[in-house]
Amino acid sequence: MSKIKITIDGKNYTAEKGKTILSVAKEMGIEIPTLCYNEKISNSNSCFVCVVKDIKTGKFLPSCSATASDGMVIEASSPEVVDMRKTALNLLLSEHTGDCEAPCTIACPAQASVEEYVRAGKNGNHLEGLKIIKERIPLPISIGRVCPRFCEQDCRRNITDKDEPVAINDFKRLAADLHYEEYMEERPNLNGKKVAIVGGGPAGLSVAYFLRLQGVSSDIFEMMEKPGGMLRYGIPEYRLPKFLLDKEIAHFEKMGGIKIHCNKKLGEDIQLDDLKSKYDAVAITVGSWKPSSMRAEGEEHSVGGIHWLEKIASNNWQGENPGKTIVIGGGNTAMDCVRTAVRLGSKEVYCYYRRTEKEMPAEQIEIDEAREEGVIFKFLSAPVKVRIENGQKIITCNEMKLGEPDASGRRRPVPIPNSEYDIEADTIIAAIGQKTITPDGLKLNKWGDVDINTDNGQMDENVFSAGDCVSGPATVVEAVAGARIAALGILAFFKNEKYKKAYEINVSRGHWQSLKKDDLVFLNEPIVRSRQKLSYIPLEERKTTFKETTRTFTEEEIAKEGERCFECSCTAKSECKLKDYSEEYAAHPEAIQGAKRIFNYDTRHPEIILDRNKCIKCGACVKICKEVINKTLLGFVNRGFETNLATEFDAPLPDSCTECGACIPECPVGALDWRKKA
Repeated sequence: MSKIKITIDGKNYTAEKGKTILSVAKEMGIEIPTLCYNEKISNSNSCFVCVVKDIKTGKFLPSCSATASDGMVIEASSPEVVDMRKTALNLLLSEHTGDCEAPCTIACPAQASVEEYVRAGKNGNHLEGLKIIKERIPLPISIGRVCPRFCEQDCRRNITDKDEPVAINDFKRLAADLHYEEYMEERPNLNGKKVAIVGGGPAGLSVAYFLRLQGVSSDIFEMMEKPGGMLRYGIPEYRLPKFLLDKEIAHFEKMGGIKIHCNKKLGEDIQLDDLKSKYDAVAITVGSWKPSSMRAEGEEHSVGGIHWLEKIASNNWQGENPGKTIVIGGGNTAMDCVRTAVRLGSKEVYCYYRRTEKEMPAEQIEIDEAREEGVIFKFLSAPVKVRIENGQKIITCNEMKLGEPDASGRRRPVPIPNSEYDIEADTIIAAIGQKTITPDGLKLNKWGDVDINTDNGQMDENVFSAGDCVSGPATVVEAVAGARIAALGILAFFKNEKYKKAYEINVSRGHWQSLKKDDLVFLNEPIVRSRQKLSYIPLEERKTTFKETTRTFTEEEIAKEGERCFECSCTAKSECKLKDYSEEYAAHPEAIQGAKRIFNYDTRHPEIILDRNKCIKCGACVKICKEVINKTLLGFVNRGFETNLATEFDAPLPDSCTECGACIPECPVGALDWRKKA
């Protein structure tokens, strides 16, 4: 066979005549992306992702079908070619609709593989579930109890009003309760690098954890008598028993290379400059421990919510009856305060909030349980001043009404003129938020929190930071997520690099509020079953003790709950070429705006799903069936915008396809796939 000479990206090559540019480039070791090319079938169309530029003609060519010619000079990776590929991918994404990743996983701040650990729990493999969980969540006992369940807020089960989300967080709780002490992560030997971590709360512990998984040792310096931070001193015993927290924290030192030193406060017992010089890196994870001001006259006669909880926690959750108690605030700390006051013996506990219940940031379950325990809620009320008369505390409040939305998206509370009223109380607790008490020597942002590079958690030189002291008061799982970024930033720093999260896209069918049940593709017929109900200890016991209020689901209960999961992520998410290339070329599903044609999907076959909304019309499945299997079961119908993949007369795929399935592995996007997930 005759030879030709071709130049690709400045490299000269002698190739056989008649070959495509794509195949010649492959022989030269030059990688060109392609979605529609398949060496098993003929080439008759192109997705244009494999585009290259012919320098002599100035034309852009699909390399999978364009034939190489003698003397051709090709650009395969120039910025112009890269931009053309990105455009081609943007066009494909503009018509591609599905759920790359389960919305629950996307919603999780720590990006835990939610669908996967729920599936493991459903199948009774709780040890495997714990292993999956701990890839991103080092504190599953705690988070399995106190997480606000971001994942459940985006669960596809929410689509219909009468349904409820899968009880996802309880899968973490059960897996951890069953196997936490026996499970130990695989980890390399220590590599000689050592990090000082200031703060032994969720963020500090998590930084140490993620570093240890890569062979880096840590010394954690905690200012309190015991580690745990807000988990120990801010979350009441009835939500998180401290013997469980002790068991959880003990695991960190068992990993080897992690040492916890208590009663060590930065600026007093340890100094930042000393840590910077003695350790390879420093992580600041000091939390947010300063109560926010009520901005009310005489508020010194009240006590900050977090300080009040800390005092009781330090006394092993024992304390004096606070008498008639008024808590100002609407978040989870406020709920912790009112419910703690009930348990300390108060018969009159009030929660005053300046908006309505609808706007309260506390979890609804916390509000409901507080109300069950006798807490009285007073909405549209805001404190104006606090005073003491004849030894009695008196708080003056304004009645409020809701005005226009503020920066948070909630309607702004506006005082009603001449509406002030007084209330007597024995204890007034301000639980309206917390701020960071930032140690000297740290860079601060305009909110008074530690100022960092959000890509890698780096503050300055070899100093990194994570947790509430960076974000402001947030949740435990958000602290864990920030800690992982800081740990990855430190690891990159050790290599003289800067960590930056890889670009990632996840095509979505849309937010559940805009969807109908018919918009989803189901691996199996959805189970119609109510969410498993929590089992509570008796109400009087809840009100008079700090015993944990709920019990962990049984394995049988969690298996039934797991059956409610739709398993709505893409079956091909781990091997989807469109997703891989779109991330490589920084394409985006919303880059090209316009209407999307929504096609019906086909789940009539017992083993195979055909989801036309994912199909990119590459034709690989049609040709495999026709040219390789010698069947004509699939083809395209209609034209232009209406083109879609179908069977003849829209019949279901025959049962015999179960024995073949040759088209399925050739689909680059999972539009055709087996029902069963690994």
